[in-house]
Amino acid sequence: MECHVYYEGDDDPEKCTARRLEQFDEATLYRSMGQVPYGVVLNPHAEQALSPADREEGLGTLVALDCSWESAEEASFQMRGVHRALPFLVAANPINYGRPFRLTTVEALAAACCIFDEYDRAEELLEPFRWGETFLTLNEEPLRRYSECADSSEVVAVQEDYLADEEE
Repeated sequence: MECHVYYEGDDDPEKCTARRLEQFDEATLYRSMGQVPYGVVLNPHAEQALSPADREEGLGTLVALDCSWESAEEASFQMRGVHRALPFLVAANPINYGRPFRLTTVEALAAACCIFDEYDRAEELLEPFRWGETFLTLNEEPLRRYSECADSSEVVAVQEDYLADEEE
């Protein structure tokens, strides 16, 4: 699973997980949208949830957006590829620990790999981060359940079921 990142560079370079992925040769960063290859774009504003069925659509390529939440919507609509939103997951990174949907770039890419049943690839991506294993542990059940779904509608149903269980 190839990982690519559209990188705006508007965050703290010391805390940027995309830059660290590049340092460990786990992802390629692009400053220009035109250079980003076609793939499954992890877009928080997409209308459809990521599912195992999307794996073939992206031709083995994942694309993440590493930019501010404010510019993510505009940037995402200019990207070529199949746009999908990640389902409910909880962050393990030190800045947003325990907060739903506040994933770092590496957490998003690792989550997508898990949903595509590429757990080894997810572990490789998370290895350079001391909290990486915690991300997989915190989200073990939903990631397993999402990876067993056939399509986006099943992922949404599992998400709703999981959230209902959490409220009880």
